[in-house]
Amino acid sequence: MSTEHHDQTPDINLPHETGPWDAALNTLCEWDPVWADGCAKMSTNPWATGILPRKLVELVGVAINAACTSLNPDGTRRHIRAALHAGASRDEILMVLKMASLLSIHSCSLGAPILLEEAKAAGAQPSPRLGPLPSTPACDRMRAIGQWNEAWEPFFELDPVWTDQFMGTGIGVYASGVLPAKELELLCIAFDVSYTHMYAPGTRRHIKAALQAGATMEEIMEVLKVCVVQGVQACNLGVPILAEELEHAEGTSEGLSTART
Repeated sequence: MSTEHHDQTPDINLPHETGPWDAALNTLCEWDPVWADGCAKMSTNPWATGILPRKLVELVGVAINAACTSLNPDGTRRHIRAALHAGASRDEILMVLKMASLLSIHSCSLGAPILLEEAKAAGAQPSPRLGPLPSTPACDRMRAIGQWNEAWEPFFELDPVWTDQFMGTGIGVYASGVLPAKELELLCIAFDVSYTHMYAPGTRRHIKAALQAGATMEEIMEVLKVCVVQGVQACNLGVPILAEELEHAEGTSEGLSTART
């Protein structure tokens, strides 16, 4: 997609052309055309610049809607449909959904170091380990392919067997080859920087890795922009509800007026 379309406003009647929007945009155009026009131009900008391929923009849309921190069914369906329309394969979209599932590891990234610190302060000790140290082949492989994160050491220390089970699922993402390394890192940035998550350590780690994988500053900025425009889901959710409740309130008012007469 070329940059010559940068200043064009997408047709708001075509769902696959409107970025993060659904039919709520049409209602907004009726209620507040000036604000709706400005917001539509801002929020569809990443779809129009051509800096990222349309398919990748839609995969980022799938990521931030399907993420365990969001779980937006309408947005997930909208961007899966648009990703398929842009040429994404089942395996590529499935890979994004796998990544969205694994985002929850940050519960341990956050909590395990605090657990170790507070346990030390309280004088608490883990139960003695029986037998030899367990083998952790998945963790070993993650280290071997350069994908081990030092932030995982605390929960590896607390439960190496479970950590290895989890890392076994992570290898399926990093070593599959379904998506190029640069695209994987751009998607990871989207997961971590999204306003439903805002995980700073992961954002920095994946920006650094994306740059090393060949991503440009402009490409990374486009990912950040897609995450920002996700905020219009407030309108996708609320505008139809407001319209329904206005209709209900008007009907109730008319009913009361009729009853009084």
